[in-house]
Amino acid sequence: MSKDLRRAAPTLEDVAKVAGVSRATVSRVINGKRKVAPAVQEVVLEAVAETGYVPNRAARSLVTRRTGTVAVVISGADADPEGELDLSGVFSDPFFGRVVGSLVRTLRPHDVHPVLMFADDAQTRGQVTSYLRFGNADGALLVSTYADDPLPEELIGTGRPIVLFARPGHAIPASYVDLANADGARLAANHLLDRGCRTLGVISGPLDVPSARDRLDGFRDAAARRGHAFVPSAAGSFTFESGESAMEELLAAAPDLDGVFVSNDLMAQGAIHVLQSRGRRVPDDVAIVGFDDSPVAVQARPRLTTVRQPVEKMAEEMARMLLEQIDADEPAVRSAIFEPVLVVRDSA
Repeated sequence: MSKDLRRAAPTLEDVAKVAGVSRATVSRVINGKRKVAPAVQEVVLEAVAETGYVPNRAARSLVTRRTGTVAVVISGADADPEGELDLSGVFSDPFFGRVVGSLVRTLRPHDVHPVLMFADDAQTRGQVTSYLRFGNADGALLVSTYADDPLPEELIGTGRPIVLFARPGHAIPASYVDLANADGARLAANHLLDRGCRTLGVISGPLDVPSARDRLDGFRDAAARRGHAFVPSAAGSFTFESGESAMEELLAAAPDLDGVFVSNDLMAQGAIHVLQSRGRRVPDDVAIVGFDDSPVAVQARPRLTTVRQPVEKMAEEMARMLLEQIDADEPAVRSAIFEPVLVVRDSA
């Protein structure tokens, strides 16, 4: 390398000179554009190392119109009685931690950084859409907790790529990942019936959430196919406390229950707590099947039999889909549906 190149901060022209290629080719390699031969990429990267060139992120953003960030949006989180966002519920739920952790691990190698945002009312939804509309992020990964959430459509209106965790409540042109929830509930129903359970019950999630409705419908469908025309249910809100309340409600309606499907592991843990306080043994008196296969499943006593939702793999695919859309000249809307697996442990 010449003395001239050492005196000032290296430029793209310096890298191009050392690599023996055009400035445009260097720019394409540094900005991650495709259609550059691997051998040429290698030569350019060697020249970058030799010159000590460091890309100017601000300047690069002007050229590529990229920020190197994506918004990770949790929509529909609960507010406390004073109307303030209650983050304790979000961060105590293992589901959200698993999703966000996997997103960070997938984005990091691509030098893309997540910005965590919460939307729980019209004002905060407006803040999120403005953030995207004014180009502060290259796209959004959205985890919404209720069916009638207007945010997905509002984000589509920003013109930025978005990917949802879970099928939206109604058809919109947005990519998403999801689980075959009804099939997972059918696995639970057949397992309980194969054990010899005769009186079944379900603790569902909020029935305005598509996944919760699918799980309830799938369980009832499988039970009906095996002669159980009616399965009582009680709705919870995916929390430990709501699992306790729903179990109390189910026992009042059907005291002789001997098999219960619970729509997530956290509620299942609450249900077990109520049964044990009533002197009902799990699984000897009442068998319990949860859903998710979260860390709660192995922490519960007895350990939960549950339907595995591969949350980390789903979030990883979600991030990959968004990166593809950001890179594509004409992004395609697509879905990825994952298959559930029954994990048998001690509770059923």
